[in-house]
Amino acid sequence: MWRWVYIVVGHLAVGLGVVGIFLPLLPTTPFLLLAAGCYAKGSDKFHQWLINHPQLGNYIRYYLSGEGMPAKAKAYTLLLLWPCMLFSCWLVNNWLLKGLLLIIACCVSYYIVVKVPTLKVKPYSTVSSQQAD
Repeated sequence: MWRWVYIVVGHLAVGLGVVGIFLPLLPTTPFLLLAAGCYAKGSDKFHQWLINHPQLGNYIRYYLSGEGMPAKAKAYTLLLLWPCMLFSCWLVNNWLLKGLLLIIACCVSYYIVVKVPTLKVKPYSTVSSQQAD
């Protein structure tokens, strides 16, 4: 039964990750990483499909290889994280929970900014190095 739960959650995460490509407020990379983790436990076929997907696989491969996250993905994640956490703090009346939410936001921000490397974008070459005269 757990195998199917992992597959269903993986499918939902892929769907949210794809939507996140088009909606700037929804981060793509965390959902695709969740999907990859679920697929790794639920279905090797879906895991291989996602890792080798021409568009979606890059998000996961860059992160898992240690190359990191694109700067744009980091910015989107932080720009979504802080308003959501601050709004949650505004909704909660318990000061202990507010403090816990802020500590979690700070830890996640630290991890994203300091621990996860920023993906180095390779510049495109407009002139071939073997151009014939």
